[in-house]
Amino acid sequence: MAPTPDDRRLTVYSCEASEVVCLHSVAADLGASIRVVEAPVTEMTAALASGSRCISVDHKTRVNDTTLLALSRIGVEYISTRSIGCNHIDLEFAQAVGIRVDNVAYSPDGVADYTLMLMLMAVRDMKCTLQQVDAHDYRLQHLRGRELRDLTIGVIGTGRIGRAVIGRLRGFGCRVVANDADPTFSVEYLPLDRLLQLSDVITLHVPLDAYTHHLLDVDRIGLMKRGAVVINTGRGSLLDTEALTAAVESGRIGGAALDVLEGEEGIFYDDHRATSVRHPLLARLQRLPNVIISPHAAYHTDRAVRKAAEQSIRNCLEFQSERQDA
Repeated sequence: MAPTPDDRRLTVYSCEASEVVCLHSVAADLGASIRVVEAPVTEMTAALASGSRCISVDHKTRVNDTTLLALSRIGVEYISTRSIGCNHIDLEFAQAVGIRVDNVAYSPDGVADYTLMLMLMAVRDMKCTLQQVDAHDYRLQHLRGRELRDLTIGVIGTGRIGRAVIGRLRGFGCRVVANDADPTFSVEYLPLDRLLQLSDVITLHVPLDAYTHHLLDVDRIGLMKRGAVVINTGRGSLLDTEALTAAVESGRIGGAALDVLEGEEGIFYDDHRATSVRHPLLARLQRLPNVIISPHAAYHTDRAVRKAAEQSIRNCLEFQSERQDA
């Protein structure tokens, strides 16, 4: 028989070493106790949360209906994900079994910095430059890049991260256009199709939901300016990856820098040096000289990891406090 849940006991799944000290420190300051579980939350590991009303999870593991049902059966009522996005959790099923889910909101600066880095690498053909230098070929004739000040940058999504990216872009003197109009933020807003037609670089900063899934599909990719570059530090499924890959291979699109990828689960964050990677498009993308791939790392800074861990614990304790006051 499972123990009665304790309102001050929390279970933290998929905890990185860099998070442990922060988690224990915050928990001690707030009078809570935490059980740290290195493994991800699954149907098989759900029992490790026995005695906890609240748990904290990361964004790397898909929390499906069988896992949620197992958690509900042992008394878990609340999940705090240490991420901004919640698309890895079946929110509808969680609600159906009486589990509330909340996210965290850490500084957008790390992702914004990384976005600018990828953007600069893409327009300066940095993948080819580094490969050429590694081969001891130091000629310049094939390495002429473009300057941001000569380009139009299309920012899709002007939430916290999109705004931080725009703030950085203003220092480069380029034209910035945006979609997802917000009258409280000063930028040149355009309809999405017009933005795609005008932009030399397109960067994605909208949440993933039913509306934005494959926001850039084959038709919208067809509207893009010939030679344009796509940057994605949001979620992989914002792009129709098959359509993007074909457009880059054909030369219709000038390149891409992708920190996220459809089907990245089970590939990113794991060591595959001694194993084959089973992904229908990843190998094709990595062979292209004008495509940069990184393993969903834009968020991964010291500050962001600490902040997410801290806020996740606070989320759990606030939920427990609300429950007691109700």
